[in-house]
Amino acid sequence: AAAMLRELRRRWRSYKYRFVPWLALNLRRQRRTLRYVPESSQDKIIAHEDVFETLLKIFKALFINDFSRQADILTLLPEVKCQYLELFAEEQKQSKVNSCNHQDQHIFSPEEVLFNTLGFTVSRDRSSLVSAGTGVFVTKGFAPKGAVVSMYPGTVYRKHEPIFFQSLGNPFIFRCIDGVLIDGNDKGLSRSVYRSCSKRDQLGPFQMSDESWLTATPQNPLAVGQYVNNCSHEKAANVCYQEFDVPGHFPVELKQYLPNIVYSHDIESHLRCVVLVALRDIKQGEELFSNYYTVVS
Repeated sequence: AAAMLRELRRRWRSYKYRFVPWLALNLRRQRRTLRYVPESSQDKIIAHEDVFETLLKIFKALFINDFSRQADILTLLPEVKCQYLELFAEEQKQSKVNSCNHQDQHIFSPEEVLFNTLGFTVSRDRSSLVSAGTGVFVTKGFAPKGAVVSMYPGTVYRKHEPIFFQSLGNPFIFRCIDGVLIDGNDKGLSRSVYRSCSKRDQLGPFQMSDESWLTATPQNPLAVGQYVNNCSHEKAANVCYQEFDVPGHFPVELKQYLPNIVYSHDIESHLRCVVLVALRDIKQGEELFSNYYTVVS
């Protein structure tokens, strides 16, 4: 009985930030965990262009690191193939300078690519909070203030779209300022829905989203944001959420690294993503903490 009670308490600590009646009763007492946004336009810690450039930088690095697997895509994109061949040649040249092996391409892990590109790595591990389960840590290097340190993966739902069954007992649903919901659960029905939508949107060799965040080894190492724990009186927030709409001119060959997909195929608006931005310099070994919910006053 005691073990069952502890498990119920653990689940409640994780789920209460999604429970509207609890939020309403605790807004005044939990001001430290709230992020007030006077207007939606002010929900920008860094510029939209900076988010875009960061994602391009890391996605291009991942693409080049896995260059041998991209042949079918590049065959259909002759206008960009030359650009990537130049980047690949430069990468190989640099690798030969730093390595004794002058023969084969050295394939880095996604975490190594992240470190080589942005100067830090993030990964999941047991949280430093008691009974919090999994958390996200800077495991190598350091993330400077204003850096994009993670992404919140999942299926994107508009206000009118069905999410009732997916939401039952689900602590991974993120609500955007405009009511858009992102289901970041990597198990059960949520997992099946995401994979179904991903297969639906695939165009030949072009994947419109990344499914690997559903596994223990995501090909986009930033796609672990759903496991960032809520801050507390003891653990202040060191990252915050920032909404980002993927522009129409985002390179199609790099969409394979986007860990989000829309639930409705006929939606013409831009894909909503949510990134986590460092509020201060975050050192190696530190756990990421943010706010689970936003209040627009």
